[in-house]
Amino acid sequence: MQRTLILLKPDCVQRRLIGTILSRIEQKGFYIAGLKWIHITEELAAKHYADHVSKEFYPKLLEYITSGPSVAAVVEGPEVIATIRKLTGSTNGLSAEPGTIRGDFSVSTQRNLIHASDSQASAEREISIFFQENEIFSSNHADKMIIFNDQEREVL
Repeated sequence: MQRTLILLKPDCVQRRLIGTILSRIEQKGFYIAGLKWIHITEELAAKHYADHVSKEFYPKLLEYITSGPSVAAVVEGPEVIATIRKLTGSTNGLSAEPGTIRGDFSVSTQRNLIHASDSQASAEREISIFFQENEIFSSNHADKMIIFNDQEREVL
């Protein structure tokens, strides 16, 4: 079972879209293995966005991501990283495909509602920034066999 991190950013919280977005993820069949309200500090943002600290847009990103509460979640399921990225849509909400989270709810590149890890390595690093292992609960629901069907039985 693969895990990924999502962050529901301050604009998502301010617009009261938390339930809508988490519902889409659960309706897809994924399991929310960890969930918490957080206020991302400058220190936490620097760890999470370490690759962007020296970039021109970082000060605005920092101002935005620390502007209010966010929700961090660990999502679990087969091929969850790639699937959540597709569900999220492209970074620019104006060009994101309709039917994606950003395509349906965002009209901005920066205030784009959600972050989703882009690789297994990123997911592992990002999860460790926001969660301790005892804050993550693996799914052992009986419905996994129904949701993930025969082809994924080996993964389970």
